[in-house]
Amino acid sequence: MPVFRSELPRRAVVFLAGSAVVAATAGFASASTAPASEPGLAARASASSGTLVSSLKGWGRMDYPDAGHDIQVTVDAHATFRGVGWTRPDKSWGTFRIYHRMPAANGEPAKVNWGDFEVDCLTSGGPTATVTGRIVRTGGNAGAWDDYLKRHVRMGVSFYVSEGRDGGPSRIGLSGGTEDGEPLLSTCMAPAANSQVIEGGYDVTDRAPSR
Repeated sequence: MPVFRSELPRRAVVFLAGSAVVAATAGFASASTAPASEPGLAARASASSGTLVSSLKGWGRMDYPDAGHDIQVTVDAHATFRGVGWTRPDKSWGTFRIYHRMPAANGEPAKVNWGDFEVDCLTSGGPTATVTGRIVRTGGNAGAWDDYLKRHVRMGVSFYVSEGRDGGPSRIGLSGGTEDGEPLLSTCMAPAANSQVIEGGYDVTDRAPSR
């Protein structure tokens, strides 16, 4: 299976004012749950059942239309799959961090907010990947995610890792966090990767045979 990598040049940062929460819920079909009449079932059943592995690693700075804001996503996530045809991982682990620096405004100093997340799902497909996790640590001087930490909120991030000039820019999509009384984001779910990576890059390995 191919490994997709992206590397982008440095340039000025243009960033955020708020985060839109996009949460979707969907099911994942696997070879074990597919109906007997489904086309291709026999082919999948006869395919290799050896363990496959996916990984997503890297750091990137995300574009956003409000000047002075700086959002960065660092990820080191891994997953195993039971075999060909399985789209939901058998096991996922790792961490990711979302960092947000807000510019000084209204006589107040710049504010920083970051959260560390423990990965509970990594899925991949070609040059794309989705990772979700529960927040386990927060920092900075904003305190914006302290409530999320108390409630162990789950967030999701989607990635498109461009292979080069013809593939366009790499992109990230952030789910944001659900508010008190709202259901948690489901595992493996994240919005479309709609924000350009303007600095840094990621490597994604899509369900390669384990060694």
